[in-house]
Amino acid sequence: MNQKKLFRSTRDRKLAGVCGGLAEYFNIDSTLVRVIFILFCFAAGGGVLAYIILALIMPVDNMLY
Repeated sequence: MNQKKLFRSTRDRKLAGVCGGLAEYFNIDSTLVRVIFILFCFAAGGGVLAYIILALIMPVDNMLY
C-alpha cells in the first residue's frame, strides 16, 4: 500500500518547489505544470495567489534519494 503524498519538491524547484511537487504527485513533466501556472496568472489572475497559498500549506519533501 504505497500512498502518494503531496510535498514541495526539493529536487525540482525554481522558487518554492510547488510546481515540481505537483508534477511529481501527478507524474507529469514539471515544465507543463509551470506553464499552466503562468497561464492561470495571465488568464484568471489567481495563479500567483494559488502558488503563494500552496507554498505556505504544502510541506517540504525532506526525503533524500
